[in-house]
Amino acid sequence: MKKASKHIYQEQLNTVVDYIHNHLDSKIDIKHLAELSHFSPFHFHRITRALLGEPIGAYITKTRLETAAKMLRYSTSSIEEIAYNVGFETPSSLSKAFKNHFGISPSEHRTKKQSVLKTTNSMKTKLNIKRPKILNLEDQKCLYYSMQGDYKTLDYPLAWQKLWGEIKAQKLFTKGIQMLGLPHDDPNVTEPNKTRYDACLIIHKDAKPNGDVGLKTLKGGKFAMFLYQGSYKYFAEVYDFMFNDWLLQTDYELRDAPVRERYISNPERVAEEKLKTEFYIPIK
Repeated sequence: MKKASKHIYQEQLNTVVDYIHNHLDSKIDIKHLAELSHFSPFHFHRITRALLGEPIGAYITKTRLETAAKMLRYSTSSIEEIAYNVGFETPSSLSKAFKNHFGISPSEHRTKKQSVLKTTNSMKTKLNIKRPKILNLEDQKCLYYSMQGDYKTLDYPLAWQKLWGEIKAQKLFTKGIQMLGLPHDDPNVTEPNKTRYDACLIIHKDAKPNGDVGLKTLKGGKFAMFLYQGSYKYFAEVYDFMFNDWLLQTDYELRDAPVRERYISNPERVAEEKLKTEFYIPIK
């Protein structure tokens, strides 16, 4: 695939992927996705498969099931409610697909969540993390660059280089630009090489998408915001604390939206142990 062609195709694919993740609770028509993409109907499946690494139908089903798995772990919604929320017509159809994909039933997965309470007392003492503030955020516009792969090995510097380059090219510099990360997947649910991450810059001027740098609106809503100080290498333990030690012990439930990581410190100028990061957990 020519570089110029892939540049255009990635921009169009971003529109398709965003639509899928925003419409899991309804029937997703492949023909409509093809229209959104502006790909040739004849080539739609080939192009999306080349970019996603799997057929578009498989990607939709996988996304529904992984979203259901997160809801089973981090909400008290019934299996019936979850089935409808992720687009299955009946709870039995969810159960069958879930077992085929994960090897266990939805009810077994929900029971198994207790086994992930693995944050030790010694690790808790190492984490410099404050109890959360409950906030209501407004919608925010952002430029974003999507990546897929193990969160530990993604090329984050490349992502930020691309985004800041677009800020310069489109003359979008203003005060208040924020650096956010959107880790869409839970590594306990999704295979590491399939996890998805968006590097985002919150912007305050009108912008245009450009190839693999997309433009979208991050929806507002209620979030629990945790302030953490310390090395990025302890992020897995931070997530264990937020989800296992805090969320599962409260009356809040997880909304179907990605967690947000706001990077306050510049790691090139701030010592590793003094880096500050805000984590935003979508709740209801």
